[in-house]
Amino acid sequence: MSLSAIILEKDEINGFSHSLKTITKQQLLQQQGDTLVQIHYSSINYKDALALTNNGPIVRQWPMVPGIDGVGEVIECQSGRYQSGDLVILNGWGCGETHWGCFAQYAYLKSEWLIPLPQNITPYQSMIIGTAGYTAALCVKRIVDFGVKPEDGKVLVTGATGGVGSVAIVILSKLGYQVTASTSKVADKDYLHKLGAVEIIDSQSLKEPNRPLQKELWSAAIDVVGSYTLANICAQTKYGGIVACCGLAQGMDLPATVAPFILRGVTLAGVDSVMASYDKRIAAWQLIAENMDEKLYSHIAQTITLNECAEVANKMIANKIKGRFVVDVNN
Repeated sequence: MSLSAIILEKDEINGFSHSLKTITKQQLLQQQGDTLVQIHYSSINYKDALALTNNGPIVRQWPMVPGIDGVGEVIECQSGRYQSGDLVILNGWGCGETHWGCFAQYAYLKSEWLIPLPQNITPYQSMIIGTAGYTAALCVKRIVDFGVKPEDGKVLVTGATGGVGSVAIVILSKLGYQVTASTSKVADKDYLHKLGAVEIIDSQSLKEPNRPLQKELWSAAIDVVGSYTLANICAQTKYGGIVACCGLAQGMDLPATVAPFILRGVTLAGVDSVMASYDKRIAAWQLIAENMDEKLYSHIAQTITLNECAEVANKMIANKIKGRFVVDVNN
């Protein structure tokens, strides 16, 4: 059996390269795993874009097949956890970093990394969601479980036109929350209103240093930006509110004081999607299955081939593109 895959390579002589190559099943099975999955679709996340463009230290073993997301059919599972023909989802677990990922027609994975595809989500729809949307669901779940209710006030979502932001807005609005979308792309207000945002603010207003305590605006927030943006959000969060943090687009630093946390009882909750437990993954995907509006799937997604991944990755790094990109690995 041979299969097509994007291969990232790097050495001292030739430097970095990416290409669509044919590899064998024997090469694939050299990866540690117990489950062979025929991949139907993958999707491009920002981490994949960094790997494809060599713009960050994402890949830690070479050569590498990128693709941190995948959905497909189990061909064989040595652990017995899944049966041949089962449809499963992969998100994270170091795939595309230390283990060959899903920008390929087949992947050899560990069964404990996989979860069953929810019954009311198609394989294609699951990759519109991908790690970005699954992370958004983890953040929303954190807010809901914390006890924030729609009547408590506005919920802020940063990076609103991105993968996490888009899905977070859809789910929150479906649950009845008033969503304020923060974005640098204020011209995309129609797109954001269709997702469910009731208010749109320019993200620049959050990016500069400001007072450690500011006017209380948000009952909760989901932030993918970090740095001064996260510091300002904490300073604007209402007494007893929560900020779910899952990104660092502006920076890894947090130039804040403890004032919001000890004077207003604000909770800063870190959300990790890469190594999240099986139970958390199941709960997040169930939240998605119950609250994604089917009409919005086509609104936020485009389909591309493996050959188009590098071009899309470059545009994503340059911030010239919005929405979700599903990779049809078989075309």
